[in-house]
Amino acid sequence: MFPIFETYPWLLPVVIFFGRICDVTLGTLRIIFVSKGERYKAPIVGFFEVFIWVVIISQIFSHANNLIAYLAYAGGYAAGNFVGILVENKIAFGYQLLRVYTKKEASELLKKLNKKNIGATLIRGEGAISQVHIIEIVISRKDLDNAIDLITSFDSSAFYLIEDIRHKQKGIFTMKTWEKHHFHPLLKKK
Repeated sequence: MFPIFETYPWLLPVVIFFGRICDVTLGTLRIIFVSKGERYKAPIVGFFEVFIWVVIISQIFSHANNLIAYLAYAGGYAAGNFVGILVENKIAFGYQLLRVYTKKEASELLKKLNKKNIGATLIRGEGAISQVHIIEIVISRKDLDNAIDLITSFDSSAFYLIEDIRHKQKGIFTMKTWEKHHFHPLLKKK
């Protein structure tokens, strides 16, 4: 199919290796888009993922006696998983629910979160030993680390859970959001 590989046989394993990195990375992104319900992005990414895979696998079958090509295929797959995770962490697509449990009075933490434009809901609960304060935050994955830093600086022994969110409706009602939509009672238009 590609005569260049006959002229430069060393190029085949290189192309296979990097082709697999590309298609496995795209596969990782496709799975994320499917899990988040992104019905337009997932098929487009899937198209390119499968196209690259078909080209690479056809070269493997065309050069069935080339052990180095097989090793490049397996190595590209392994490296593609690694690169896919790096890319996924970098784009940090989607939202997560951060649920924090603390024994400290959490209204101060709520104020600090709101100052950073992070919307949060405070719930008071009863734990096995004492009263606990539960703070729920719906946050973009890109902002998650900042919120965790703020929480751990407030209470280093706070317990928290992070859950993926497939879909959310409306928004986070920080003071900025309220002012923007004129929902704040003191800011009502006359």
